Amino acid sequence: MNTYPVKAFGTEAPTADLKPMLINRREVTSRDIEIEILYCGVCHSDLHTARNDWGGTKYPSVPGHEIVGKVTRVGSDVTKLKVGDTAAVGCLVDSCRTCDSCHDDLEQYCENGFVGTYNGKDKHLHTHTFGGYSQKIVVDEHFVLKVPSNLDLAAVAPLLCAGITTWSPLRHWKVGPHSKIAVVGLGGLGHMAIKLAKGLGAHVTLFSRSADKEKDALQLGADSVIISTVSSEMDSAKGKFDLIIDTVPYVHDLNPYISTLKASGTLVLVGYLGPLEPTLNTMQMVVGRKAISGSLIGGIAETQEMLDFCGKNNIVSEIEIIKMQDINEAYERMLKSDVRYRFVIDLASLKD
Repeated sequence: MNTYPVKAFGTEAPTADLKPMLINRREVTSRDIEIEILYCGVCHSDLHTARNDWGGTKYPSVPGHEIVGKVTRVGSDVTKLKVGDTAAVGCLVDSCRTCDSCHDDLEQYCENGFVGTYNGKDKHLHTHTFGGYSQKIVVDEHFVLKVPSNLDLAAVAPLLCAGITTWSPLRHWKVGPHSKIAVVGLGGLGHMAIKLAKGLGAHVTLFSRSADKEKDALQLGADSVIISTVSSEMDSAKGKFDLIIDTVPYVHDLNPYISTLKASGTLVLVGYLGPLEPTLNTMQMVVGRKAISGSLIGGIAETQEMLDFCGKNNIVSEIEIIKMQDINEAYERMLKSDVRYRFVIDLASLKD
C-alpha cells in the first residue's frame, strides 16, 4: 500500500522526551477519510503509553486519541462526510465488525480486539497505529465522527475520550432527571462527568478529598460537594446515590463510597486499571445488592450520540491550549494535576 510522510511528535523510548519525527500515513482507500488535524487533546493514557507504564508500548510511539480536524480527502465510496467538513476521531480506528459486540455498536468491547488510534495493530500497513500528535490522519469512515457546528473545536477534542468515557456509563445506567449521581475525583474525566450528568438532569455530587475543589465543582454544575476525608460528611451520604462514577486513576479505597450507594446502586470505575487495594469488604454489597463495575470509552454510535447531545446543550471541556512543542512540560504538569482540566494541542504549531 502506498504511503506518504507527515510531521508528528513522538517518543523512541519510555524515558525519552517526545520530539519531532516523520511518520507514514496510508493513501486514502475507497472507504477512507483523510483529516488535517487542528486540535488534539492530551489524555493520561497518552502519558502512560509514551512511558510504557502499562507495558506493551510499541516504539516509536505517537500518542493522541482526542482528534478534531478538517476533512481534506475522501475515498470514492465515502458518504458520511465531504471535503471541508469538520470531523473527529476518538480512541478507535477499527474493529472486527463481525462479532456480537460490534454488531451491537459496542466496538470498544470487540471480541477480536479493537484497533486503538495509537499503539494498535494497523491492518493496512501491518505496523502499529500512530495517533493525533501529527498533521494528518487517515481513518475508515465508520470510525470518523461528525462535530456539531456550534461548538468550540479545541474544547470539543477532550469529548472524544474524557467525554465518552463518562457518557457511556451514564447512558448504560439510564441516568436522568430523577437520578442521584456522585463523581469521585475532579479532573479531566470528573469535570466531564459532572457536566454530562447535569445535562441529563441528574442531581450531581462531587466526592473530593479537600475543600479546594468545591468552588470549581459548583461552577461546573455540581449540586453539592462531599469531603471524603471528613467522616461526618461521609456518614450523612450513606444510602444516597444511584450511581457513582469513580474517575480516580490510582489505587484507592472503594469501601467508603460503596456505603453511600442506595440498594441496587452501582459504583463504576472509569479511571483506575489494576488490582484493588485495600481488601474489598463485600458485606455491604451483598446486603444491599450493590455492585462494582467498570466501563471503557464507548462505541461509535454512542460517541456520536454524545457529541450531538453536547451540541444541543452547549457542553464542552474546560481546556488549556498548548503548542505541540510544550508536550513534555504538559506531561509533567499532568502528573502534578496542574491543569484545568484538559490540555489541548493546537496542531498549527507543528508547522512552525
